[in-house]
Amino acid sequence: MRAIQVHETTGPDGLRLVELPEPAADGGVLIDVRAAGISFPDLLLSRGEYQLKPDPPFTPGVEVAGVVRSAPEGSGFAPGDRVMAFTAFGGFAEVAVGQPGMTWRLPEQLSFAEGAALPMNYHTAHFALVRRAALRPDETLLVQGAAGGVGTAAIQIGKAVGARVVAVVSTDEKAEVARRAGADEVVRTEEEWPLAHVVFDPVGGERLSQSIRRLHPEGRLVVIGFTEGEIPSVKVNRLLFRNVGVIGAAWGEFALRRPEYIAEVAADLERMIAAGQVKPLVGATYALEEVPQALRDLAERRATGKLVLDFEKEAQRS
Repeated sequence: MRAIQVHETTGPDGLRLVELPEPAADGGVLIDVRAAGISFPDLLLSRGEYQLKPDPPFTPGVEVAGVVRSAPEGSGFAPGDRVMAFTAFGGFAEVAVGQPGMTWRLPEQLSFAEGAALPMNYHTAHFALVRRAALRPDETLLVQGAAGGVGTAAIQIGKAVGARVVAVVSTDEKAEVARRAGADEVVRTEEEWPLAHVVFDPVGGERLSQSIRRLHPEGRLVVIGFTEGEIPSVKVNRLLFRNVGVIGAAWGEFALRRPEYIAEVAADLERMIAAGQVKPLVGATYALEEVPQALRDLAERRATGKLVLDFEKEAQRS
């Protein structure tokens, strides 16, 4: 099979298109991949900057959608089923393996590209907003990085909860993406933002201090990551005197140890999909050999919506 491998942890330039043996199922669900999500963790993995640091060569790709080739007895899956899966590694390949507890049926409302855009971002957004920040229907949610994959997921989860959602973006193009995701209001990064009860922040950097200033009393800033690159610090006296909090939301660290929680969130997301509240916004799509360029687009913050490796698009080209 064809796959993308990280041969050197030098970023996108260290990726190579290679031929590899197909993976063994080893008790997992063997999936013929139709699409794979392209995520910020993949960029960090290519640089050797992620929490997990596998030795090169390895195949990145944390999430896929496709068709089941084989599945273990009792898994609930059968050959021919349309599925999506969190794979952690190995998704940038024509065949991948998902563990039964991290593989879900692909709802008929979603395409393969939309299915590949769902596992990482929507489970993360649900964990951050519902579990960690305890977002309520009567509250205002401010979403930083609102036009990206996890930002658009946060907009839709916030709306599904019943909150009023304000998106923070840097360009007119990104403003339109945030509106398509369902934001009630869109503001630019250079403007004064409205007060919020919860701020969802995957960006970090200089915005974090401003986010804290825009919190209502008893407001919560939930930290998802640091796509701006800089990991900021917080003066805790500001939290004390303003009666606000900063909350961490590391989905993988929490959820991967709690399969019952993952199943609970998957069921809630399925309900939201059926209700028309969740539908991933797919941005640019790429062929397998274009994955390095996709990671460059992520690194340079050119991406809007979720970037997806689309094998069906690749087949149309050939």
